[in-house]
Amino acid sequence: MNRNLVAFLAGLLLFSFTVSSSAQTFTETAAVPSDVASVASSTVASIPRLSLPQSQSQVPSAPDPAVIVVRPTLTDEQMADLYMIRKDYREASMIFKRLSDADPHSAVYLNKLGISLHQQTALTLAIKCYERAVKVDPTYADAENNIGTVWYQRKRYGKAIRAYQKAIRLRQDMPVLYSNLAYAYFADKKYEESIASFRQALALDPQFFEQHGSRAGSVLQDRSVGDRGRFYFLLAKSFAEAGNLERCIIYLRKAKDEGFTVLAAAKSDPVFAAYLKLPEVQDALAPKPSDPVAQH
Repeated sequence: MNRNLVAFLAGLLLFSFTVSSSAQTFTETAAVPSDVASVASSTVASIPRLSLPQSQSQVPSAPDPAVIVVRPTLTDEQMADLYMIRKDYREASMIFKRLSDADPHSAVYLNKLGISLHQQTALTLAIKCYERAVKVDPTYADAENNIGTVWYQRKRYGKAIRAYQKAIRLRQDMPVLYSNLAYAYFADKKYEESIASFRQALALDPQFFEQHGSRAGSVLQDRSVGDRGRFYFLLAKSFAEAGNLERCIIYLRKAKDEGFTVLAAAKSDPVFAAYLKLPEVQDALAPKPSDPVAQH
């Protein structure tokens, strides 16, 4: 056998051995338990396939270190307003004091300083701030209203009424002014004037009493009253005149629950005339079983 033939047979034998060994290795590697294969298959199938543009690299790019996120800073006034919302009135008053000292011609700063002091029951200091605000800006209805709330809190109802009336002359579109005036009239036992003011507040904003809100810069005075039964009856009458039957019935029931004994007066009041035949209104006006029969 010549030398070329021996080389050919040796190469053929080596090729056969290599192919056989590779096939055996692949078969052993692929021979995994069926349960593991099933889990692996389901896991792979659950991974969403992402298609990147042809020009985009498969390796995600790192964030640009040169990019800086800038968050806006609050002004001193905004920070003080935030303290007011959080009811941190002392901190707010310190900032508003600094702002009003720096700008003594700002009626807004003086008024806000007054409110922050008012919330700390520093009424003498608060009313001085409100009066300074009005002196700086004689058309500032919010500050004039706030003067009225201090007088109301001191039970000086006549002065409170005059302050609210002055504020209303400056601004006729603020429900809070009419509401505060109505409470002052009620506390002064001027019930017809009180109901007229409640009616005006509801005409400007029918949801005013449900929202329990005021407006920025104006203090909503204390709504606690002595004769709650009469107070609820007057509110019912105001809602009846405004055409809000649902709220009217609610306050009639509240008046009855408070022991208001002259609910029968509603039967002869023209404001309630359109509703008297409704079962809900008749039920609200009916005396409690334990109540004495109202005298006519």
